[in-house]
Amino acid sequence: MVRADDWIRQAEKDILHARESIKIEHFEWSVLAAQQGAEKAIKALYYEIGGDPWGHSLLKFLKKLPNKFLVKEDLIIAAKNLDKHYVTSRYPNGFASGAPEDYYIKKDAEEAIENAEKIFKYCKNQISTLRKESD
Repeated sequence: MVRADDWIRQAEKDILHARESIKIEHFEWSVLAAQQGAEKAIKALYYEIGGDPWGHSLLKFLKKLPNKFLVKEDLIIAAKNLDKHYVTSRYPNGFASGAPEDYYIKKDAEEAIENAEKIFKYCKNQISTLRKESD
């Protein structure tokens, strides 16, 4: 069984959760779910190519992809923006004072989802291309 399929399905579900969290104004959860969706999409791509990804830095994962994968600057920027949310959206000590819910706004969530969708689409397309090439 190809584990990449499991990871890409969960990535899609996480991004859906990010969208749903906006509706109830849980913006800190929205940005986290978006980051997680992007992370799982990238990990799906790594599993597809036989990799074993460990860690949580989207930027690191994109930069360490084999050279045959063209990673454009907009994806690098998306990864940088999402990486900022990994700790601060979850833990009160991510900021000098207050809880994550005090700092996140709807615009943050919308931008995080947009960035996650870019990464998700890129990874899903790369997996599809790889499979077509191997047929």
